[in-house]
Amino acid sequence: MDLRITCIPGDGIGPEIIAEAKKVLDTVAKQYGHTMHYTDILMGGASIDVHGVPLTKEAVETAKSGDAVLMGSIGGDTTTSPWYRLEPSLRPEAGLLAIRKELNLFANLRPAVLYDELVAACPLKDEIAAAGFDMMIMRELTGGLYFGEKRTIEENGVRKAVDTLVYDENEIRRIAIKGFDIAMKRRKKVTSVDKANVLASSRLWRSVVDEVAKKYPEVTLEHMLVDNCAMQLVKDPAQFDVILTENMFGDILSDEASMVTGSIGMLASASLNDTKFGLYEPSHGSAPDIAGKDIANPIATVLSAAMMLRYSFDLDREADAVESAVREVLQSGYRTGDIMAEGCIKVGCRQMGDLLADRIK
Repeated sequence: MDLRITCIPGDGIGPEIIAEAKKVLDTVAKQYGHTMHYTDILMGGASIDVHGVPLTKEAVETAKSGDAVLMGSIGGDTTTSPWYRLEPSLRPEAGLLAIRKELNLFANLRPAVLYDELVAACPLKDEIAAAGFDMMIMRELTGGLYFGEKRTIEENGVRKAVDTLVYDENEIRRIAIKGFDIAMKRRKKVTSVDKANVLASSRLWRSVVDEVAKKYPEVTLEHMLVDNCAMQLVKDPAQFDVILTENMFGDILSDEASMVTGSIGMLASASLNDTKFGLYEPSHGSAPDIAGKDIANPIATVLSAAMMLRYSFDLDREADAVESAVREVLQSGYRTGDIMAEGCIKVGCRQMGDLLADRIK
């Protein structure tokens, strides 16, 4: 199979971690008979330095011509970098917002997995952490409160701010379909999170999700209010498989879930449109303070590449091989500095990439 991948190395540690993800993907291609075609584009600060803008039209068109996008990290030190003396629309992060819009990436996937080898880093009680967890938070990314009408007015001498939360049934249906499709590749359970006891938008959300669920008889559906879900994430995270929710709730819950794993350096993410196309990136930032020092953790980017194999190319066996390689390396005691523990073997970014590639089967 030919895989056309647009790569965005980006800023900070981005080029380093993308290089290691490519190393692992190349090994997958060799082992399973695929051909990788990489095309690099500039985005963020790297694009500002060359083109004066964080994302060019040409870069967008190149991204659209591929099958998927694999991204490192965007941005720099907000206090010292000249990029942050520019107006907001010309800063590095504006490129990420623009490419999400141009590629119509409405479905955000944030897995939260607690590896057995990293249980000690989990902030939850020992008995909760010991049970482990492996969940996927499916967040609607382009609608809801963040994208509704906003205005600030003054009435009778009092300032008033208004933010409008709007969803139509088509926006809800397409993210629900993605959520159930993902569940079919996992443990076949969806927890749809809303605030239907208060919000009209949530009542529509629940109704449409129920309609979609009828087409997936193998998947178990439960509804949960967002406040209860926030509590359950720290009380019993093992109960969750796919959490399906709207934009603001997903923003908050995915950050909560990321913290209970114990290390953001292990967390992958993906943003999908209504085809198989997606943008895959680690959840962490560009870490400019450690850029170029060969100490970054590439695992989140490698796991993002595994998500790309699974969700954009339907190569589940190959994705399993990458994820198994990560587990084997951790079981063997190898750690980058951010996840280092007593008795383990400290390695750098490049060596971690080598170890992961060597274990692809």
